[in-house]
Amino acid sequence: MSQRSEPDLSGKVAVVTGATRGAGRAIAVELGAAGATVFVGGRTTRTQQSPVGRSETIEETAELVDAAGGKGIAIRCDFTSPSDVDAFAARIDRLDILVNDVWGGENLVEWGKFWEHDLERQLRMWRNGVESHLVALHKLMPLVVRSDDGLVVEVTDGEDGEAYFVNLAYDAVKSSVRRFGEVLAKDLRDVPGVTAVAATPGFLRSEQMLETFGVTEANWRDAVAEVPDYAVSETPHYLGRGIACLAADSGRARFSGECLSSWRLMREYGFRDLDGSQPDWGRWYEEVVKPRMAGVVVEADPLSYR
Repeated sequence: MSQRSEPDLSGKVAVVTGATRGAGRAIAVELGAAGATVFVGGRTTRTQQSPVGRSETIEETAELVDAAGGKGIAIRCDFTSPSDVDAFAARIDRLDILVNDVWGGENLVEWGKFWEHDLERQLRMWRNGVESHLVALHKLMPLVVRSDDGLVVEVTDGEDGEAYFVNLAYDAVKSSVRRFGEVLAKDLRDVPGVTAVAATPGFLRSEQMLETFGVTEANWRDAVAEVPDYAVSETPHYLGRGIACLAADSGRARFSGECLSSWRLMREYGFRDLDGSQPDWGRWYEEVVKPRMAGVVVEADPLSYR
């Protein structure tokens, strides 16, 4: 395992879509911590809230990028709107790193049988989670391909198609985004210096997940009694640090078209989460969760997976 916990992205320019909160915010901050200039895109500003209805804003994300050592530039953008993304792209002269993390489906997911769900909610989740990625790629890829050291990351949920998300529309969104990373890599075969991948976190301690479980980052372990798998959860910064390491890796083309998980990136680059641990959700899933789904209870110490 190579040790690259302090990647250098000085002079690089990045865009993170869906950077208002969660993984997008943390990825933007970690790219900034490595020295990048980061254009932060999202719908919620200090004067205008998105339908998601949360308090986090893109201006706050840009300030966090600044505080981490980079330069954050907040631009309000609805990535389902081609005209919005045209205006966003017009602000950018150069682009080396594109992290496509748009989601906006937090309040639209319904678990269970698709045909029992509200159809408009599921279609809106598709538009927010898939059409937004396509619009962003169409408008921003022309900038990326001008770079001789470019990286495109499609952020999804799940390393492969094995997991059952108990919602057809959600699964279709995340599977599509995962596939985008693979297909983009094929589209880029004759474009020297530009790599495309997908990436996924493990069990995430985002702002909304913490709130859902009634805890904060300070006392998140209180949720483990109710949700035992949360013992192997990770902050959004964990994936952010992995993507920063990937962006700084001159040999990253070896991963072209793959879906890279936070735990695989950790094994590759040796970085740690904010608390100094190294959560390995992939190993936990294989050794504990999958046997449980098959009716076999495995006694395991979560600390040995961190």
